[in-house]
Amino acid sequence: MPKTLPVVTSNVTTRQKSGIGSALGQVRQLSFWAENAAPIGLIALVIVFGILSPVFLTLGNIQSMLIAASILVILSVAQSFVITTGGIDLSISATMTLGAVGFGLAYQANINFWLSVIIGLASACLVGLVNGVLIAKGKVTDFIVTLGTLSAATGLALILTTGKPIVVSSPELLILTTGTIGFIGYPVIIAAAVGAIAAFVMFRTRFGLHVQAVGGSEEASVANGVRAGRVRIAVYLICAFLAGVGAILLVARIGAAEPAINTGYLLNSIAAVVLGGVSLTGGRGKIFGPILGALLLTALANGLTLMSVSPFYQPLAVGFVVVLAALLTRFRKK
Repeated sequence: MPKTLPVVTSNVTTRQKSGIGSALGQVRQLSFWAENAAPIGLIALVIVFGILSPVFLTLGNIQSMLIAASILVILSVAQSFVITTGGIDLSISATMTLGAVGFGLAYQANINFWLSVIIGLASACLVGLVNGVLIAKGKVTDFIVTLGTLSAATGLALILTTGKPIVVSSPELLILTTGTIGFIGYPVIIAAAVGAIAAFVMFRTRFGLHVQAVGGSEEASVANGVRAGRVRIAVYLICAFLAGVGAILLVARIGAAEPAINTGYLLNSIAAVVLGGVSLTGGRGKIFGPILGALLLTALANGLTLMSVSPFYQPLAVGFVVVLAALLTRFRKK
């Protein structure tokens, strides 16, 4: 008599149904939406604006959005390092302004372009060093320190320029503005490189582990041999350096070093980090999430502009998105 093979079809079907049911159950949970707020929101915006505006998904508009997002992406990555330690940098836009002014003044004085770039980056890093030392060694609250340096850097930029923009006409900046590899502009490539390097540093190096450890519990990290003070100084320096990189891109984009601070970059960099899933209490580092958050905010502004929505309503829309994302953080998995 031939042996009867066991029937396993029903078991397999049961497992498949169970897996599908588990996946659907996960989607129904608020934690799923909280963890994936940035990619879900970005996809939703692309679909909605793609339907409402025939221009939104054209190659030219996508290129414009990516270039517009490049500075915010860099600032969001910069802010991510600070926020992962449980801190915040309110001076990031003023740091970028001072870096732009430092670069502009140096180039105006007929200093070599690349040396002018170094001077601009050093000007920005000076603010980061002051922030880091006062917070790590002086034990002053990050909110107070960075609020103070925001005002000081803004005032210094205005004093150095007497409140007037410094026009910068440079072949190198022109190449930076118009150059492409394929259809991807140089600012986008720089922003992508910054994101890739930051992700490697955050998740593949001992320093990145220490950054997350300090944000999770500074006392525990110190007990395990982490020099928390040095880590805090380092993250504020990284933040300032990347703000300086953003400053050079901003000068290239508008053709001048503006001494007036752009608070929109400050608010949007924090908003992108919140949307990207970085915990404001520290210890939870992410890089790709804030990048998507920056792209989401840029797509939102671009789509509203194409829909001829008044610029007065755009901050309202951004504020709504950020508050919603902040509410969702309550439901993120620990």
